Amino acid sequence: MVADPASEKRDALLFYVPRDESFSGIKTLNFGAKAIYSALHSLIPTLESAIMDSDRGFPYFTEIDSLFNEGVNLPEKSKKSLLNALPRLVKTVKDKAENILRFETPEAMDRDKFFWLRDDEFARQTLAGLNPYSLQLVTEWPLKSTLDPKIYGSPESLITKEILEQEIRGFMTVEEAIKQKKLFMLDYHDLFLPYVKRIRELKGTVLYGSRTVFFLNPDGTLRPLAIELTRPPIDGKPEWKRVYTPTWHSTECWLWRHAKAHVLATDSTYHQLVSHWLRTHCCAEPYIIATNRQLSAMHPIYRLLTPHFRYTMEINALARQVLVNAGGIIESTFSSSKHSTEFSSYAYDKQWRFDHEGLPKDLISRGLAVEDPSAPHGLKLTIEDHPFASDGLVLWDSIKQWVTDYVNHYYPNPSLVESDEELQAWWSEIRNVGHGDKKDEPWWPNLKTPEDLIEIVTTIAWVSSGHHAAVNFGQYTYGGYFPNRPTVARTTMPDEDPTEESWKFFMSKPEAVLLASFPSQIQATKVMTILDVLSSHSTDEEYVGDKAEPSWKQDPVINAAFERFNGRMKEFEGIIDDRNANTDLKNRNGAGTMPYELLKPFSGPGVTGKGVPNSISI
Repeated sequence: MVADPASEKRDALLFYVPRDESFSGIKTLNFGAKAIYSALHSLIPTLESAIMDSDRGFPYFTEIDSLFNEGVNLPEKSKKSLLNALPRLVKTVKDKAENILRFETPEAMDRDKFFWLRDDEFARQTLAGLNPYSLQLVTEWPLKSTLDPKIYGSPESLITKEILEQEIRGFMTVEEAIKQKKLFMLDYHDLFLPYVKRIRELKGTVLYGSRTVFFLNPDGTLRPLAIELTRPPIDGKPEWKRVYTPTWHSTECWLWRHAKAHVLATDSTYHQLVSHWLRTHCCAEPYIIATNRQLSAMHPIYRLLTPHFRYTMEINALARQVLVNAGGIIESTFSSSKHSTEFSSYAYDKQWRFDHEGLPKDLISRGLAVEDPSAPHGLKLTIEDHPFASDGLVLWDSIKQWVTDYVNHYYPNPSLVESDEELQAWWSEIRNVGHGDKKDEPWWPNLKTPEDLIEIVTTIAWVSSGHHAAVNFGQYTYGGYFPNRPTVARTTMPDEDPTEESWKFFMSKPEAVLLASFPSQIQATKVMTILDVLSSHSTDEEYVGDKAEPSWKQDPVINAAFERFNGRMKEFEGIIDDRNANTDLKNRNGAGTMPYELLKPFSGPGVTGKGVPNSISI
């Protein structure tokens, strides 16, 4: 009996998605959608049955390599359906008549097998890797927490002036480095520290609050100077806090590698739950719902935004079913474990604001750019060789010019924006209903003029296209070899309250101790499978600036504006190629270095590490 006939109920298998938001027949049948369903509903359960010991890690690095060489044998019953749906992952061994799950070697590893171990690559990926949304300029000294010291311990950082100046090696003082904008930081201290106690209570996962400080070298590359890891007072134990630096001594060198692994596990968690899931998938939903509820299908802004919303509700429904659900892929493989959804909401409360979701304001807010009318795109980058920012600003400006041409055509008189009742109701719902808990924040843009509308629509289009592409389609390239981006750290630092026995083992087998901290076999293979599928473009992908909507073609002015947009995107492809070939740009060019192509507009199907779809469709 249904208690409330006005309510909908979840299907046994799927979340309900309105028919006009669901995958098309073509997308359902093609590789992209079919692979997602097969990976989540068939392959992951098959892996769990094939790998019986859920706690078993990789005792040797060669065993990790075997995932790309020999693969994992799959049980007989799963073979046929998986072979057809996941041809890139599931292969037939003809001479043995059996199927295996064998991963493709990620391009970053294929170029340089030891890329994950290098400090320069660790730093470079903050600018050109999977998560370019966390690095920020250091503007105040000393570093200090804003959390309650009665609960979380001393607010002062142990990263001192003396430590950094020793690592800078006489280039300049800390005060000079801050003044010249040479110090940068990954700051995961205050955001993660409140979760350390609860996450450490769970089996098989360890968390620290962390700070990682980098120095901008004269050649434009970043050099890591120090990592600080903090455990607040918990379970009767006092606060534990340590600073690690790059070193030439074996013991400190291995401790530094452990510290990097913990930072990367935290960064991977933040990337997946905040930069990716929260800021693109989740926060696009209020835009989609308000557009469908408040704008008629004939409204010009509805027609402009619809391509940026295709399939997002369907892919989100699928994610809620098996990715971010209780006990799902994220909870079972990332550091945040069962607190994942709560942490995402906590980060939304602490950090999210609509006016910083556009790329220029995001870069300015993190100290990575300042307004400069004389500079390209009106911004001067703090780090000139910043692949994500440099390419992103070209894409942002191209989208904004297209939106400007479109809006100015339909709203030639500024008063038309404020008098458009549908448009005002649309913006009101986004702010007051979709983001109701933040509706009274002072940073919300007003919607009174065409310029206001252009900025708002460009921000929404950017989040759905450029932002999502930058954090999604490189996932297998950089995360497929998981030591480069472990999703969880399963053990504490070797020097955190060590026993005599544990320290002796670390001193004799440091590699084994590091491997024990990495994800387990089942965690690693789950994540690698999902990252491969999520990094893939489907055969019917719709790329930004590629094909005009039928309604745009009907108006000669709009059609001409889109043709100009299409031309800019084709030119942009060449700009990226030129930049990647420029040996002076060391963050995108060098021996074994991955070129930065994540914002290159167009791509073929499959895992290509490039291509910017209009919408969040995977």
